Amino acid sequence: MNIRWEIKSFQELSVVELYELMKLRLEIFVVEQNCSYQDADGKDLKSFHLMGYSNDGVLVAYCRILPAGISYAEVSIGRVVSSSLVRGSGVGKQLMEEALKCIQQKFVNSSVRISAQSYLLKFYEGFGFRTVGKEYLEDDIPHMEMILKKEKLKIGISV
Repeated sequence: MNIRWEIKSFQELSVVELYELMKLRLEIFVVEQNCSYQDADGKDLKSFHLMGYSNDGVLVAYCRILPAGISYAEVSIGRVVSSSLVRGSGVGKQLMEEALKCIQQKFVNSSVRISAQSYLLKFYEGFGFRTVGKEYLEDDIPHMEMILKKEKLKIGISV
């Protein structure tokens, strides 16, 4: 599937883009996953926002990239979502590949740490992430911390 990718700081987002990304996040995390949580956590203000648009201009994939020191000591990727319109088409894989490319460009020589929903561990392992620590509940959903060492990021993981 052909996706148009855009990366913007919070300050560069238009009101419409902010609305669309918040709508997609709420659609997936709150409604679909039936999870009540505080999505507006203040971290968006310091993040880069990677948005993937379909040919007809619909936001179908999104994640935020957080500089080191915001969520973890390392750079991190969070709020990873793909619309039900594109699931199973490889857009989630494209999203992670784009996110890792952005990190390589913007944050030279950095490892990447994520908090992954446990059912997605194999997906993230395909990019070179490895689990760290024990499984824990975040908003009543099992999660694991995962890290991609900077050496693996430099090599460029092929999935």
